Amino acid sequence: MTKWVYTFGNGKAEGRASDVTLLGGKGANLAEMASLGLPVPPGLTIVTEACSWFYTHGRTLPDAMKAQVLDGLAHMEKATGRRFGDPERPLLLSVRSGGRASMPGMMDTVLNLGLNDHTVEALGHDAGDARFAWDSYRRFIQMYGDVVLGLDHEVFEEILEDEKARLGHEYDTELSAVEWQHITQLYKAMLEEELGEPFPQDPQEQLWGAIAAVFASWMNARAVTYRQLHNIPTAWGTAVNVQAMVFGNLGNSSATGVAFTRNPSTGVKELYGEFLVNAQGEDVVAGIRTPQSITEAARIASGSEKPSLEKLMPEVFGEFSAICTRLEAHYRDMQDVEFTIERGKLWMLQTRTGKRTAKAAMRIAVDMVDEKLIGQDEAVTRIEPASLDQLLHPTIDPRFERTVIGSGLPASPGAATGEIVFTAEEAVEASEAGRKVILVRVETSPEDIHGMHTAEGILTTRGGMTSHAAVVARGMGTPCVAGAGTMRVDLRGERLIGLGGVTLGKGDIITIDGSSGQVLKGEVPMLQPELSGDFGRIMEWADRNRRMTVRTNADTPQDARAARSFGAEGIGLCRTEHMFFEGDRIHVMREMILAEGEEGRRLALDKLLPMQRSDFTALFSIMHGLPVTIRMLDPPLHEFLPKSDAEIAEVAQAMGMEPAHLRQRVDALHEFNPMLGHRGCRLAISYPEIAEMQARAIFEAAVEAARETGAPVVPEIMVPLVGLRAELDYVKGCIDRVARTVMDEAGMRIDYLVGTMIELPRAALRAHSIAEAAEFFSFGTNDLTQTTFGISRDDASAFLTTYQRKGIIEHDPFISLDFDGVGELIRIATERGRRTRNDMKLGICGEHGGDPASIHFCEDIGLDYVSCSPFRVPIARLAAAQAAIRGKNG
Repeated sequence: MTKWVYTFGNGKAEGRASDVTLLGGKGANLAEMASLGLPVPPGLTIVTEACSWFYTHGRTLPDAMKAQVLDGLAHMEKATGRRFGDPERPLLLSVRSGGRASMPGMMDTVLNLGLNDHTVEALGHDAGDARFAWDSYRRFIQMYGDVVLGLDHEVFEEILEDEKARLGHEYDTELSAVEWQHITQLYKAMLEEELGEPFPQDPQEQLWGAIAAVFASWMNARAVTYRQLHNIPTAWGTAVNVQAMVFGNLGNSSATGVAFTRNPSTGVKELYGEFLVNAQGEDVVAGIRTPQSITEAARIASGSEKPSLEKLMPEVFGEFSAICTRLEAHYRDMQDVEFTIERGKLWMLQTRTGKRTAKAAMRIAVDMVDEKLIGQDEAVTRIEPASLDQLLHPTIDPRFERTVIGSGLPASPGAATGEIVFTAEEAVEASEAGRKVILVRVETSPEDIHGMHTAEGILTTRGGMTSHAAVVARGMGTPCVAGAGTMRVDLRGERLIGLGGVTLGKGDIITIDGSSGQVLKGEVPMLQPELSGDFGRIMEWADRNRRMTVRTNADTPQDARAARSFGAEGIGLCRTEHMFFEGDRIHVMREMILAEGEEGRRLALDKLLPMQRSDFTALFSIMHGLPVTIRMLDPPLHEFLPKSDAEIAEVAQAMGMEPAHLRQRVDALHEFNPMLGHRGCRLAISYPEIAEMQARAIFEAAVEAARETGAPVVPEIMVPLVGLRAELDYVKGCIDRVARTVMDEAGMRIDYLVGTMIELPRAALRAHSIAEAAEFFSFGTNDLTQTTFGISRDDASAFLTTYQRKGIIEHDPFISLDFDGVGELIRIATERGRRTRNDMKLGICGEHGGDPASIHFCEDIGLDYVSCSPFRVPIARLAAAQAAIRGKNG
């Protein structure tokens, strides 16, 4: 029989932390904490496999699972001395999600389950607090009505706000038991009117409804978006955790909170968190009330007058602090914990590896090595490579005089400038139009995830350091200022009102500083960060483990210098055509393309030669001693041609041609499918004079750079779009002839390599033959993906997102390599190429060269290097080291 349910509590558990695939992260860690003897409310976990069953069986729950849940409830009843649905001592439940990977706020939760018109009276009598009981009941109806029955939570909020206004109350805490009871009746009446049936009174019916709703939330829009952004497979599913309720809203000796064992923004070793007195469950992370600091040091630093947990409940604080220290030592990593204090009794509700900024991740990893908690190899594997992008965010120039219009909490570091927008939808629209925006909200919710992803920065006027906005922004590496209480958002008037009455509207420019919490008017100068300190130590350990070298894709001296500063070990791709678009060069390029014969082309090429030679000399000099791979002209010629009548008239005048005649020449060069047209090696074969000019520019630059730097230059010349061995033979013959001529003229020997870019399936399949002529292969994974799938990268976005949403593909193949198809062609070409030439140098130079998953594949098949854009070089270095460590450890 399938085991659907695992129980935990009272110092025992059927699962362990290692069972994360089966129990999800939350369930596995609850089991582990229970086994450690920590104060965990008893409960049960329904395994992740049940999620798959739920979706493949018409969103129903298996009878065998229900039976095991009831057995698990009996275990919880015995542990608590309460009974589910009992009219005298009722057991109330929380029902929460818990996938393998943390997805904060993306799925649904139901609290206080088991309350009805009878158990609410028992709860009030048992707690000695009728107000608490009716407040809990109205919370349950609101949450169950939203999550399970599908009513918008706003309809409940409207009733509550109307009643508070009628009664003259400003805060929820001012409502009496009788008033909460009346509001509960209004909730029930509204719900019955909307749905045509009364609120369910049977606790078991409530339980099955909540479990099904949590499973269903795995596929809600925000969860799907989050998984796509964080590459979490849909097939993983979620577990469901059913746990005995404990209450942080039982008066002033009760509280609820969230904490990190180290500072998740900076990595400093200090207890970092917030709590609310007389509050429940989601109140802290929802950002509805501004929370209090856990430690006295944090309270003083924030300038808060509200007492810290350390001062308010010193004994509980001491117990909690000791548990946090124990958890961090046990898991050997920073922990993110949730806790509740019920009338002075501490309960631990969750622990998980805490999300952190890249800066904090570096600090924590280095400190834990120094503390002998982990080794250097493990420190390297602890850093998420993609998160290094955060370290490249600019910061505000300290010399600039700031016009501060508000301040809040420094929730996620880095600075960002953009136009004010007030909704997630506006953020997405502006981003698609190429505009940078700051998403300004009173508080964010999981429904805002799509706008938060596209915004440059996030500003909220409510919420704390563990609010939804703060946690999600830190995970994304997006600058965020939260809880800016000195500012006010007027959504109806689309205005942001700051200090001194400064008023800004939608479209106005602001800058947020996620490191200081300041909000500034207008755009301000930024500084680029220095990659040293903890970063330097981590990268030193990474480079020590790395087998593959990391090169850069660079077409300009600026790119090359930036890449070297990030640790690039050469240039893996210089796209020569990119050098022709600037300034007067495009006019000369057009002269060459539009010339009606070889003589006219050569005249134009003579003008281009010194330009190319100068560019190559600069690249060779910057990269002296390191390899430089230069790709010969590749794109379709029509990309350089004038298109509008005005452009044609301008070019015709410059060339001394009639516009009509020039239009004919442009039309003659038109191609229906230029991606598969007259480009790459086909240009060099049709017009060998182009290849000759480029080869001469390369070799003359190599001579010049060698003389300038005193270091020998070994150019690697790459012939693009080869599908036939004969194509490479022809172009290579041209290159070799020019090389001999330049060496004779210079009286200098130049070592060089001629290779090809493998970007066509035929080239991969015939690699053993092509390798007889090619001295290296560089896999152009952008075009190899296009030609393997038969789809255009420029047009694929119209349907690839639909494919991902419907589960047809897991990842966009232009972002992360398609291992089964494109990857198999690379594997075949690697094996066949090395069979012919066992010392052949192999690498990739498409955008996948900066993708960590693709880099792991390159390590697995034994490529020599990856090449990526300059700002992804640190990411590639770290990912290559992690791949090597993984291979070493099996």
